[in-house]
Amino acid sequence: MRVCGVELTGSDAVVCLLNLDQGHFSLPDSKVRKLSLKKNHTRGDLQEFQASIAKFLTEHGVNKVAIKERMPKGKFAGGAISFKLESAIQLMTSADIEVVLLPPALIKSTLSSNPLPVPFADTGLKIFQETAFTAAYVGHMAK
Repeated sequence: MRVCGVELTGSDAVVCLLNLDQGHFSLPDSKVRKLSLKKNHTRGDLQEFQASIAKFLTEHGVNKVAIKERMPKGKFAGGAISFKLESAIQLMTSADIEVVLLPPALIKSTLSSNPLPVPFADTGLKIFQETAFTAAYVGHMAK
């Protein structure tokens, strides 16, 4: 099964693909590290973002999208634009792609019971993809 981990920051969706096959994890090749929403945030821009992420997921054979949930209020609250991006991903019409939100408590508990099998530094990913990588891993491990 192939999971795409997503971290929403500002107008960007940082992505990381993680494949699990016969108990072994692998990082599929992808030149795309993030997808961005244009600055105007019009209806057309949101539809274009939604189409580009749907195309990315389809091209890479993704079965599940795991999004790190942002808090609606408080010190670590997510911005309004990131909630638009989240809804655009959740409302994709691809029926065969499951989209899940991962609350921080679930991520923490999953990582404590199932630590990452490899240090992030050894993955070869960019440092800004670490949260998306963790979301993809937790997306595989959380039931």
